[in-house]
Amino acid sequence: MSRRNICVTESAEVTQACRVLDVLNRVSGKWSISILMEAHHGPVRFTELERAIPGVSRRMLTLTLRGLERDGLLTRTVYPTVPPKVEYEATGMARELYEYLSGLIAWAERHEPAVAASRDAYDRAAD
Repeated sequence: MSRRNICVTESAEVTQACRVLDVLNRVSGKWSISILMEAHHGPVRFTELERAIPGVSRRMLTLTLRGLERDGLLTRTVYPTVPPKVEYEATGMARELYEYLSGLIAWAERHEPAVAASRDAYDRAAD
């Protein structure tokens, strides 16, 4: 069942599930994990993020940064210089999340060969 269909119901359990799904969707977004991993190392500027994350457009980077800031995972600091200097830094919540993301990434790296082999076997059997 899609998230949209689940979240139509008004029960307390479904409302809680929708909130959790919303948070998980934010942190598991295509660019969010990369941004959070970069920001974990300390304050990072927009252009540094842009260079560090291959394939992200300026617009998607901006939208993702705004969303992460809105959710309390990043803080944005603007310095009164010409041109303005802007830095993004992981919050305490994001630093806690980093530990879980690191574990998930380690798991994915460890099991990637097995997943690839399973996919190949499945695809050969399906042909």
